[in-house]
This record gives sequence, C-alpha cells and structure tokens, in this order.
Amino acid sequence: MSLAVAQQMVNTMNQTMQHMWMPGAQNTLMSAPAQIYYAMIENSQVGPLSEADLTKLINERKIDKATYMWMPGLSGWQPAEKLPSVMRMVALSPPPFEQQQ
Repeated sequence: MSLAVAQQMVNTMNQTMQHMWMPGAQNTLMSAPAQIYYAMIENSQVGPLSEADLTKLINERKIDKATYMWMPGLSGWQPAEKLPSVMRMVALSPPPFEQQQ
C-alpha cells in the first residue's frame, strides 16, 4: 500500500511542476499568462487590451499616467501611474517628435 501512495505523490508532484510558472525562470513547459487590461478612454471603457494594444494606445497618446485602468487582481479602477506594469510601458514609449528649427 505504501508504494501506491508514494506513486500517487510522485504523479501529483510531476503534474504540479508541469503547470507551475515562475517569473524569470526559463520555463519551457508553459508561458506566462497573458495580462489583460481595461482603460477608460474618452469616458468609455475600452478592453480587454493586450500589452501590444496598450502600447499602441500609449504611443497614440490615448493613454497616459492619468488614465484610469483596471486589470484582474485589482479591487477597483486606478490611475495608470499606480500600476507598475502600465507605467513601464508609458516610460518606454518615445516622446512626440518635434522637428528642431
């Protein structure tokens, strides 16, 4: 009987490890779950947005640090400046181009 219990424990551990994701690890078994976002743009809720969608809206200057955002895990809407993942994208977006005279 103890061999059956041990085998069941090994199977459970193997299954758990196959579905585990650790940030920063070279985990080839599963990729990180895609983050989705929602934004309030011109008094309308927009979303779900992928990171690529969000980056596009940031580059188009439709989303900035004052834009209210929501993502799974938040209890309510927050300004983008309070969300590190969004502010990272805002910080990485290029400034508007102004030709020097």
